[in-house]
Amino acid sequence: MLMKRVKFILLTLLSLSALVARADRLNDKIQNRPYADLRPWHLGFSVGLHTQDLTFAHNGFVTEAGETWFMEQPSFSPGFCVNGLIDLRLNSYFSLRFTPGMYFGNREVTMVNTSSSEKEQLKQNIKSTFIVLPIDIKFAAQRYRNCRPYLVGGVMPAIDVAKKRSDYLKLKSSDVYLEVGFGCDFYLPYFKFNPEIKFCFGLGNVLQKDRPDLVDDPSMLKITQSLKRATSQMVVLTFYFE
Repeated sequence: MLMKRVKFILLTLLSLSALVARADRLNDKIQNRPYADLRPWHLGFSVGLHTQDLTFAHNGFVTEAGETWFMEQPSFSPGFCVNGLIDLRLNSYFSLRFTPGMYFGNREVTMVNTSSSEKEQLKQNIKSTFIVLPIDIKFAAQRYRNCRPYLVGGVMPAIDVAKKRSDYLKLKSSDVYLEVGFGCDFYLPYFKFNPEIKFCFGLGNVLQKDRPDLVDDPSMLKITQSLKRATSQMVVLTFYFE
């Protein structure tokens, strides 16, 4: 699982490096939009891809039948995201960004009975539709020709509006993420193009422990009882147009 995420990040970094090199070759003489960063504020939008991850903390619970269950997310599925952008200039290097949007994705969780010699398995596909309200501080370096790299960090409240069904695991509808990332502004003749990668770390326990919906099927409750907490993470690759 870790290697897949590392490969994804490395491929993204290589793609961004290629874009920077190409932009320098094509725009090494003419400076596009020289006064774009002097505006007090400006608008934009973005589209992108992301992966959602769940990390589980187990409590060693053993059922009356002697079962011990272990949960993990063995793979990642790409999701789609779209955001608006409101950027407020603070000074020559810092700006405040508000990027409300929606994230569509899913997480495939595998549950394994480690006490069984046959390694009994269960699977659940958790689909999510997040309304996100990120607030970030952007720190940009000095502009070089038509490129300007930057760092970004902030918080992202998220509300999952997807309909929850009775299943082995049920997640809470809200969470708050800590965000850190980096990107680069490319100054094109008519707009700025900003590829960006962010790492989002959930701060709360998203596991729903109270499960009155399983009263009619208490055997499914053993999965929730085996967990202490579950935290969410995301890796987001975004393309902004300003």
